[in-house]
Amino acid sequence: MASRMNQNQKAAELHCEPLSTSAPTDAELASNRELEECMRQSGLFESQEESILREEVLGHLDRIVKLWVTRISIARGYSAQVVKEANAKIFTFGSYRLGVHGPGSDIDTLCVGPTYASREKDFFVVLHDMLLETPEVTELQAVSDAHVPILKFKFKGISIDLLYARLALWVIPEDLDISQESILRNVDEQKIVRLVPNIHTFRATLRCIKLWAKKRGVYSNVMGFLGGVSWALLVARICQLYPNAVPSMLVSRFFRVYTQWRWPIPVMLRQIEEGSSLGLPVWDPRKNPRNRSHLMPIITPAYPCMNSSYNVSNSTLRVMIEHFNTALEVCKAVEGKQVGWSALFEAYEFLEAYRNYLEIDVRANGQDDLRAWKGWVESRLRQLILKIEWHTHGVLQCHPYPCELISMRKQQHSATFIIGLRRGKDGALIRKGQEIDLQRPVDQFKELINRYSDRKPGMAIYVIHKRKKSNAPSAAAGLGGLLTHPRSKRVAEITLVSQEMSSPLKKQKSAKYKRTEEAARGHDVEYPTKIIDNQLMMNASTTSGSLPSNKPVEDELESYSEIEFNRSKMGFEKLPCTIALYSR
Repeated sequence: MASRMNQNQKAAELHCEPLSTSAPTDAELASNRELEECMRQSGLFESQEESILREEVLGHLDRIVKLWVTRISIARGYSAQVVKEANAKIFTFGSYRLGVHGPGSDIDTLCVGPTYASREKDFFVVLHDMLLETPEVTELQAVSDAHVPILKFKFKGISIDLLYARLALWVIPEDLDISQESILRNVDEQKIVRLVPNIHTFRATLRCIKLWAKKRGVYSNVMGFLGGVSWALLVARICQLYPNAVPSMLVSRFFRVYTQWRWPIPVMLRQIEEGSSLGLPVWDPRKNPRNRSHLMPIITPAYPCMNSSYNVSNSTLRVMIEHFNTALEVCKAVEGKQVGWSALFEAYEFLEAYRNYLEIDVRANGQDDLRAWKGWVESRLRQLILKIEWHTHGVLQCHPYPCELISMRKQQHSATFIIGLRRGKDGALIRKGQEIDLQRPVDQFKELINRYSDRKPGMAIYVIHKRKKSNAPSAAAGLGGLLTHPRSKRVAEITLVSQEMSSPLKKQKSAKYKRTEEAARGHDVEYPTKIIDNQLMMNASTTSGSLPSNKPVEDELESYSEIEFNRSKMGFEKLPCTIALYSR
């Protein structure tokens, strides 16, 4: 037994053995100062006033959950002693816990309650109603049927994500140690902090990588990319490999390592712990067949060790690897004094990168209904991507845009999600005349969405294919040129909603309604509803030969094949049109 423990300890030590312990050179220190200045100019640090407000909000929320448990104990008719000792506590995790949050960031919180306070009735009903009656609380949303049930709201303008954990205790001690195994699922941040050689260097590097990921549109766990914990784990591993490096070195090493990483080899900060008295399942592809399908395993260090990136799909993995390679080239240019660090954090022109897009239009009659309906759709967009990947056998690669577009159309509120489409590099070649019919995966997705138990009148979803205009404006100039209302000749007024910016974009006029070949070649073409209903077909006519190696990625689809829309079945003459309209 002792021999096995020594072997495990040695294995853990070997796993964390650094690749280099070299100290930074004078040139690297100078580069790090430039990076620090770039970060300061990016506005990543919140003001002292906002920091104080966050502490006040957490204190107020802690008092509310304590009152909540007291009310429950009274309603249950418990003894005066139980009512007196009734208690609950608020803990933080995520970016706030790691100390890398920025202005406007939400706070991930965990409410720990006693055994008699249930999630279904007490947390999502009693506590929900108490928050609803609190004047400082706005935009309250209960997401009870998600993979991780949660209450989302704003408290004095601070966004809060509140989870609940019920312990097998009648009394929650005020000095509860959250690192105990009984609630260890939510303390990965504590483990990460303990496993990195320099916490200050780790935080500075993580801020840089998070900013880069948001700028490049790959920061979203729900969309199939990586969330905050996954990015923190990737950065922490680089810190372990280069313990004496400064942030500028670690940022460059981050992209150097992960462009060469042989996925699905897992990223781990320590060996997976299995011998706990709780007996909870841990990530182990040898024992769990579902773990074998994980494409980009990033393993959490706290027991039970799990894969934090299980949402990653073939498409999103390829997108992230492409961005890793692009960032590595930028870092090399920075090291060669060809560009500054600001080049690394330039926003990704998503609408310039693809020729074809899926537009998922979500509508509701009120803002509150839209918030709930939109959250339901967003949490299941990954299923649409998986269905398209499976149905097309990898021919189409999907890139979901992590931010939504919000607009007002007459009496309806709406939100739009966009997915970029192009031929998958690892997918089968598109044969001449091959039809790529997406009707089935779209119908399956809409069927899944329509299972929403709290659906109200006015809640609707439309899935439409859009072909980018040849002269469409960039994302920086405005997104209105692409998003044309299916029944309108005008482009809706749109507001870009993200964690970093929220500014209304000017209303733009769409191209004049035409059905001519000229309009079809250069513009998004709109047709009456009766023409596009139940029609979801793309005909791909390809030319022989491989793609030129010097062609940019965004031109790949058009260079490889010309997408045609077959109108012959609908009574129209067949035109070599570069769009396809998808059934709503």
